Amino acid sequence: MFVWSKLTASRSADTWEERFNGNPDGTLVISSFPGRKMIRLEFYCESQAPAKKVQKQYGGEVRHLKPQNWAAHSSQTPPPVKVRDKFVICAAKTDVEVKQARAKFPNREIIAVPADMAFGTGHHATTATVLRLLVDAAQERQAAGKKWSMADLGCGSGILAIAADKLGASRVWGCDYDPAAVKISQENAARNNTPKVRFTKVDVLKWEPKQTWDIVAANIFFDILESAFPQMVRSVAPGGVLMLSGILKSQAKDCLAAGKRAGFVVQKVVTKGKWVTALGTVKNR
Repeated sequence: MFVWSKLTASRSADTWEERFNGNPDGTLVISSFPGRKMIRLEFYCESQAPAKKVQKQYGGEVRHLKPQNWAAHSSQTPPPVKVRDKFVICAAKTDVEVKQARAKFPNREIIAVPADMAFGTGHHATTATVLRLLVDAAQERQAAGKKWSMADLGCGSGILAIAADKLGASRVWGCDYDPAAVKISQENAARNNTPKVRFTKVDVLKWEPKQTWDIVAANIFFDILESAFPQMVRSVAPGGVLMLSGILKSQAKDCLAAGKRAGFVVQKVVTKGKWVTALGTVKNR
């Protein structure tokens, strides 16, 4: 594992995030420091070449990381995230930390997702928005007495799939093209007592869905969404919904137009900062 790193002004954080958005060669992590106007950029790659390419373009340094040290990128524990009146997402890693979180938030379900390997802890606007939509959709189905299933495409840390299981989904599956993300998701499922959730390595661009789900969530890069719309549409069960995120406002018009051509019918669009999340049904389903 290799990481490119660079210190820069905190005011440029959004610029760097947009600059690396959609880069398939690695994952960008931005770390801030209390009382300082600087941030640390880190771009984690499985091979040296992409990191060197970034270094040539933007300066900074590249170093080799041992796998066991890759999770040490963050010097700060992110604060808990509340989702509706249902969940608290926290970075608890040990049983003791999870117990402490439950004592602090006794009326909410705890989802513990340590800030490991930059695969998402629910703090990003895209993940937080999909979590809220997922809670709402689950409550609607529960009120109607309906059983429901969920697929998490591009599972990252597995947080959406884990939440679906805790919300009462009868069948939950998550996938990611990155085997490291699948491994982290499996570990998080065990940590959160959701052992029935399945995670597998799948490239959604080559995916041929063999079954359907009532809720399909895809929080991935916009260009992958555009290319994978035909597969995603086929994966939604009759009466089901598709949740999309990972879309910048500047990308939303073209991305949702591609979805419309594939049969995605937009019902709701949520904009949070510079990010857009969309929920809709599938035509003739």
